[in-house]
Amino acid sequence: MATRTKKKAEETEATEEKAPRKATGRTAAKKKPAAKKATAKKAAARRRTTKKKGDDDALPTVEADAEEEATPRGKGPHYLVVVESPAKAKTIKKYLGSGYSVKASVGHVKDLPKSKMGVDVEHDFQPEYEVIKGKEKVLNELKKMAKSADKVFLATDPDREGEAIAWHIKEELAHPDAMRVTFNEITKKAIQEAIAQPRELNQDNYDSQQTRRILDRLVGYQISPLLWQKIRRGLSAGRVQSVAVRLIVEREAEIKAFVPEEYWTLDALLEGPSGPPPFKAKLSKVDGKKVELKDRVGTEALVSELQGAEFTVAKVDRRERRRNAPAPFITSKLQQEAANRLSFTAKKTMTLAQKLYEGVPLGEEGQTALITYMRTDSTRLSDDAVKQVREMIGTKYGGDYLPEEPVVYKSRKSAQDAHEAIRPTSLEYPPERVRPFFEAMDEQDMYRLYELIWNRFVACQMKPAVYDQTSADISAGRATFRASGSTLKFPGYLAVYGASLTPEEEAEKEKAKAAGDENAADGADAVGDLPVLNDGDKLALQKLLHEQHFTQPPPRFSEATLVKELEEKGIGRPSTYAAILSTIQDKKYVEKLEGRFRPTDLGQMTNEMLVKHFPHELDVTFTATMEEKLDQISDGGTSWKAVLHDFYGPFKETLEKAKAEMRDVKREEIKTDIACEKCGNHFVIKFGKMGHFLACSNYPDCKNTKDFKRDAEGKIVIVEEETTDELCEKCSKPMVIKRGRFGRFMACSGYPDCKTSKPISIGVSCPDCKQGYLTERRSGRGKIFFGCNRYPDCRFAAWDRPLAEACPQCASPYLLQKFSKRDGAYVACPNKECGYRREVAEQAGVPTDPGTSSAA
Repeated sequence: MATRTKKKAEETEATEEKAPRKATGRTAAKKKPAAKKATAKKAAARRRTTKKKGDDDALPTVEADAEEEATPRGKGPHYLVVVESPAKAKTIKKYLGSGYSVKASVGHVKDLPKSKMGVDVEHDFQPEYEVIKGKEKVLNELKKMAKSADKVFLATDPDREGEAIAWHIKEELAHPDAMRVTFNEITKKAIQEAIAQPRELNQDNYDSQQTRRILDRLVGYQISPLLWQKIRRGLSAGRVQSVAVRLIVEREAEIKAFVPEEYWTLDALLEGPSGPPPFKAKLSKVDGKKVELKDRVGTEALVSELQGAEFTVAKVDRRERRRNAPAPFITSKLQQEAANRLSFTAKKTMTLAQKLYEGVPLGEEGQTALITYMRTDSTRLSDDAVKQVREMIGTKYGGDYLPEEPVVYKSRKSAQDAHEAIRPTSLEYPPERVRPFFEAMDEQDMYRLYELIWNRFVACQMKPAVYDQTSADISAGRATFRASGSTLKFPGYLAVYGASLTPEEEAEKEKAKAAGDENAADGADAVGDLPVLNDGDKLALQKLLHEQHFTQPPPRFSEATLVKELEEKGIGRPSTYAAILSTIQDKKYVEKLEGRFRPTDLGQMTNEMLVKHFPHELDVTFTATMEEKLDQISDGGTSWKAVLHDFYGPFKETLEKAKAEMRDVKREEIKTDIACEKCGNHFVIKFGKMGHFLACSNYPDCKNTKDFKRDAEGKIVIVEEETTDELCEKCSKPMVIKRGRFGRFMACSGYPDCKTSKPISIGVSCPDCKQGYLTERRSGRGKIFFGCNRYPDCRFAAWDRPLAEACPQCASPYLLQKFSKRDGAYVACPNKECGYRREVAEQAGVPTDPGTSSAA
């Protein structure tokens, strides 16, 4: 122990010799009931302090209950541990002694000011940090606790952002003995090892994070005001978010420019020598060359030719195919798999993962962390973790499932490799053991994510799945058909992780097909048996099946595929993906329909102007290169000030040019030759909150507006207002359908003289208040939901479309139209205890498209 601390401890011991020691170990002067004293004595008896012989600098590692208060000042050394989250503080407290207080900063305590840029570009980009509004109370408490602490341990998250938070806390506390501790998992062993091996704060990591923050501020606080001035208030531009929007906009442009091409497929339905059941074989070659059937005439001619051909097995290939287990989760792969398997957004995945990392209450065991740090780009696993999971696999699944050596996965070249892969902290908590605790908290989704992480970790150390695969080439005249089938011979890791393809496996399969690999479609996922076939077998043709198809445009990005694209292009880092996806939706640059991103009119307009005037900053390769430079700063390979100087010089010139040349969309009026039916003046195209629209040029004397669209030739076509049979209750004019910020609504056709409006009923009475009716509404983030028109007096809401039909089992006044990727559309009772469900086809008039509700 430091001399200062050692001396204080000796003085404390001398003082304690004179005063009788309290049984509870606390300084409270008040008498306590006998029962509490007895409990305190038992708690004290449970504590065991470990200290190496002859080592005065050893730190106590005393076990303590999560709720136990810190040891009072003056009764031995006292330490303050500062973390970010209160939940994490509670978990860590379990593993530290009574000589420790664990306090949460609740995230950042200092940041650049909101009211100004806060970066002095004239003096080496000196940042101006200030205490975040609302954090004064937390900081004051930390300062008060630090004054009486012998040592302060800064245990914020083990990434660059956590390093910056620790740095700012150290500056504010001004404690002479403040050290940094990091850990990848919140377990007793990891916490105590981290406390025993503190280090100085890492200047390079701090500089890297600070550079990222300054870069984002330089871009955001100088481009965003320009967008406010030229397009609309409230817009924002970001070094990374704007590039993500660009990817979505460019994909949409590809889709619009795509010209479908016709092609045909030809299958033969054949029967083997042993008779039924028949099997399918696909046309593979004609005259020994890969065939492309492009039109009906050529296809039907070939069909006619083959009708009388003899189908004979030319070659049978039997082999084993192995399908290797996927690597343990990194952040991006976790987000992708959670989106594909659980339909979670990236934000939801990271929120749940954060809670699993910080700790959840497990009954008598208290707050317990269940997974390692969830922001990582490394597939590395600790030797201890691999050893434990291999023992578990051997015991639970048998030696046949265990590879001879541990499986090691390579991380990407660009990976920082600062933390382990995402895995369970301990194999003592299998999903089936902790499930009751999640159910008690009503956190089924958190349980599902934990189960996914657990299964992936166990699977990554298991043997590959093995398939017996049979491929047969079948000759018929000058044509060759191919039939393929496979059966699972040994499940391997599939016994844990399931048979569906992971995103990376899907990508590999698509690449192989695009490259012309004939076996790409015959992979291990094509499970299905073929009859016993041998070379020379004669086959009976039952039918030739020819079908017309058209090539499809590239698909719109889902959350999973956008994260994958960002990762592959080096845009952003694991900790930023969820924030990027949330921001671009919050700012209304994109909207998500049927799980796919589409750019809004606003997003396309903003992207067009940013790409035109900031081509360098909005370039994908520039953004990825900047991430590499931030990594170099973190590794000590370059100066943070040099990186900022290199960036800001060209950026400032571009900014000044953009201010002078960027279109002023806000004030822009594009003339048209369409006359206003109310006053005879011509309409002009303007840009507003809902995108482009037609407005009378005689505004404000005439406030007539129209929605419009462009036809295939680019000509303006007015979208006529949808009329209704309902009359306005105030002026008796017909009500019409209009669209607004939160979706469609009914408004009086006499607007602006009459401003009556009301929500549109979906034909279902409110089941809660029995007075109102349900309407389709749109949340602040653009997601469709259904609520009572009497809100806020009635707060009924449902994400699925209610149907005006009583449940036949429990008499619930309504049913729900639901949709899942696995089952498609179906109708179900909202009462979970009832369990009524039926296929949607049984209910006439119920739309089968999950996106129908958003267009209703």
